Amino acid sequence: MSAHVPSSARELIAAHGGRVTRTRVAVIEALRASGHPLSHDEIGAELAAAAIPHDRVTLYRALEWLVEQGIAQRIAGGERAWRFEIRREDAHRHAHFHCDRCGQILCLEDVPATASPALPAGFELDRAELVLHGACADCGRRGVAEGSR
Repeated sequence: MSAHVPSSARELIAAHGGRVTRTRVAVIEALRASGHPLSHDEIGAELAAAAIPHDRVTLYRALEWLVEQGIAQRIAGGERAWRFEIRREDAHRHAHFHCDRCGQILCLEDVPATASPALPAGFELDRAELVLHGACADCGRRGVAEGSR
């Protein structure tokens, strides 16, 4: 018999022993619906659009809990701001692309982030992140167009 994999946000929170709150559920749903990692402000805007009452501290605490539980993960964004994405059940680790011009962070699903470097004796790797930096397609096209003037 295989173990039940929680599919709804409510089930996922309960499976981790957490209190099921509207904010936690809405954050998970926003992260699942997004095709790219979201900033605190972007998640806040999603909650506001869905008329989910929240404040910055409540949202911050919900995100911290989700990261601590391994439900979501943080990705370093520009301007010292974190971006968040839901951790996939299949444990697929992928790289991210950070556009240094517009700040957008995109998931690179076909680029695995599974590199395991040789570490000194006694060191233990918990996770690795691969973030590539440059210009996204839109910013790259704008840069070429601006350079040709």
